[in-house]
This record gives sequence, C-alpha cells and structure tokens, in this order.
Amino acid sequence: MSLPVGLASASVVGVRLADALHQRPVVLDGGLSNQLEAAGHDLGDTLWSARLLADEPEAVEAAHRAYYEAGAEVAITASYQATYEGFARHGIDARRTAGLLRLSVELARRAGAGLGREAWVAASAGPYGAMLADGSEYRGRYGLTVADLERFHRPRLETLAAAGPDVLALETVPDTDEARALLRAVRGLGVPAWLSYSVAGGRTRAGQPLDEAFALAAEADEVIAVGVNCCDPRDVEAAVAVARRVTGLPVVVYPNSGEAWDAGARAWRGPARFAPGMAARWRAAGARLIGGCCRVGPAAIAGLAAELSPPHHAA
Repeated sequence: MSLPVGLASASVVGVRLADALHQRPVVLDGGLSNQLEAAGHDLGDTLWSARLLADEPEAVEAAHRAYYEAGAEVAITASYQATYEGFARHGIDARRTAGLLRLSVELARRAGAGLGREAWVAASAGPYGAMLADGSEYRGRYGLTVADLERFHRPRLETLAAAGPDVLALETVPDTDEARALLRAVRGLGVPAWLSYSVAGGRTRAGQPLDEAFALAAEADEVIAVGVNCCDPRDVEAAVAVARRVTGLPVVVYPNSGEAWDAGARAWRGPARFAPGMAARWRAAGARLIGGCCRVGPAAIAGLAAELSPPHHAA
C-alpha cells in the first residue's frame, strides 16, 4: 500500500516512520504512566497522566526523555486520556484543552531534540472508555453507534494532527465498532496512523476474531501499521501472524507487563511476564514497531532495544 501524498511527517533526522518500518524494526517507548509514577507523581484522578499536561508538563517531557535515552525511537504522547469531554469535567474549556493537546506533541518533540538520531512522535488517541476512566476501555461495546464514536474522536484527532506528530496512535482499541469510528475520523487529516487493538486470548477485548478486526485497516490509506497493545505478552505472537496475513502492513506490538488492571482498586494485579527474549521472537514473527505499554519501564525498553539491534549497532 502506498502512502498518499501529504502523509509525509518526518523525525528530527528527516526519515519518515512509514519508510523506516519497511526497512528495519523500530523501537517504541514503554508505559508513560509508570515512569511518571516512578518519578513520584500521583496519577490517581480520572485524567491519569493527561493531568500533568496542565499541572507539570516538565515531568511529561522528562518521562519521554528517559525512554529516548533508553533507546526508544518513538515517543507516544500523554494524550491517551486527554479529551475535550474529560478536561471539561475538570473545568478546562475547549480552547485550553486544544492547547494541552498540542502541548502533548510539543513535549515529546522537545524530549527527542538533540539526540542526533530518529526521534518520532506518535500522538496518542485512546478509546472512548479511557475518558470514562471506569475500565470500559478493556471491554468496549459502550452502547454508542459508530457515528457517535466518530463524533467523539474527530475533534481531538484534528487538534493532534494539526500539532504535527509523525503518526497518530489509535491505540488500545477494544472492539471493531470503535476501530471503524477511528478509521473514519482520521480520513483527510494528512497524518499517517497506526491502529492497535487491546486483545485477550486471540480476540479483541469485545470478543471479535482478530482477522475481522485487522481487516478493517487493510484498505485504509492512512494506516501505516496495525497490531496490538496493552495486552498480555503471551498474546502477541499469534496476533502478529494474523495481522501480517490479513493486512500485509508492518505490525506494531507493545504489550503491558502481563499484570491485569483492577479498575475498582485502581491497581495492577498478578505476575509480570514481559521478559528478555520476547522482542526478538516478536521480530521473528514479523513485528516491525516494537515496545511496551503499562508497567514496562525504561530498563525493559533498553533491553528490548539491545535485542532488536538498533540501527547504530546493526541493520
């Protein structure tokens, strides 16, 4: 699939992410929230890490920098839970919200400045359920139509796209209805996107077969990669195979640590399963854009980057 004219965002060294993905594996960052918490920041309210865009933006920039310094080549912005509706509930008006969304891209861009290597910025657009902050992002099926979800996502995506990221990260998508809405919402924005589902046991969180879910992206010109994130690492390899077979696109994978989120207790439960050697297996299975999500920190990303032999070590 060729990238349409106009979808030509580039990193600080001028290479398009879409081109890099056809040449070699690219290293994603890890969980932004756990890096912020490790630095002593409280993310206990419903805005999660997005609150720091308003309160302590320098902390967000420092977290991005920690991942770049660990070997990440792509930073995902702090806009996952940043929405016009969510900020309005905290008394932040639309004009200020637009500024904070733009700031999320600027902070990630500044964090990668001066590295002398690739430092792409992925503007995060989390699912509708992330705004609700009630765990429904891991279930989907909100009772809304595809048109409802498109109306929710489009304004935020327009603002993020105008801020000049290299790619829009349509991430942690729990079901095919929301995927359809997001794919409609990115049309005509002039910025490429990746589509990443949250999965469990070889299906979307809502229970749909992955071949049907990935097929939605196969003919979307804006989509440069498709895959999974915020899932158990054990679910990655099988999903990579399906994504490659169905779409022919580069595959993006960034699972969480393997622990499970307890929405009631607002805490992670269970054993961590993100381990050395996994990234190499995902690469062998066909993944091209590889990193970690919740509870995967800079040390794990440094190990992952070493496994994948970044371009300054080997092609």
